[in-house]
Amino acid sequence: MRSRVLGLSVTSVVFSGAIFGFFYAWVCSTMWGLDRADPRVAIAAMQAMNASVRNAVFFPAFFLTPVVLGLTVAAAHFSGRGAAAFWFGAAAAVYLVFGLMLTLTVNVPMNEALAASAVPDDVAAARDIWLDYSQRWQVWNQVRALASGIALVFAALGGKAMTALPPISPVTTLNRHPVRYLLALTAAETTQLLPSFGRALALSLVVDETVFPSGCWPK
Repeated sequence: MRSRVLGLSVTSVVFSGAIFGFFYAWVCSTMWGLDRADPRVAIAAMQAMNASVRNAVFFPAFFLTPVVLGLTVAAAHFSGRGAAAFWFGAAAAVYLVFGLMLTLTVNVPMNEALAASAVPDDVAAARDIWLDYSQRWQVWNQVRALASGIALVFAALGGKAMTALPPISPVTTLNRHPVRYLLALTAAETTQLLPSFGRALALSLVVDETVFPSGCWPK
């Protein structure tokens, strides 16, 4: 169960990072480059890219990111990781509303309208079409890129919360199931808990010395 939950956590972060990178690339390179090109070339190029983006490589990151995040929320919740479930849930909500739904209701209709437009031979007419499309499209793309970046941060925080060890009382745990608990510890968990066991051992020695001073130990 633990390995399955951690696997979902890593997958959620990877998917969130993939879709953020996709939107971010449009912000910092693609659209700026098209704005500098001949508007007739920009329109034709954008039409071609919008048509080609509907592929099997793009589908998982765009459509399945909220699904993976939702599965991770459920896994975290049922494994007792409430903080991790909260962060993954926040990531899913942010991307679902400001990434997926925003794209489907704003950017996609704009893309379809551009696809239906014939590329004019007149440069001035093409420039008017491109500027009207590009300026509004980039604003909404920046919104979804920022939202996807926030979702990625939330997913990373969820992953961190997923791997954090809950507070454990060494004395209580050892009294209940000492052998079973120690055998179940991983190397990292053992290293993390060694200081606590040391303090518990030191405390027990102090108590023993108080109850049974030197030379007065029962025989």
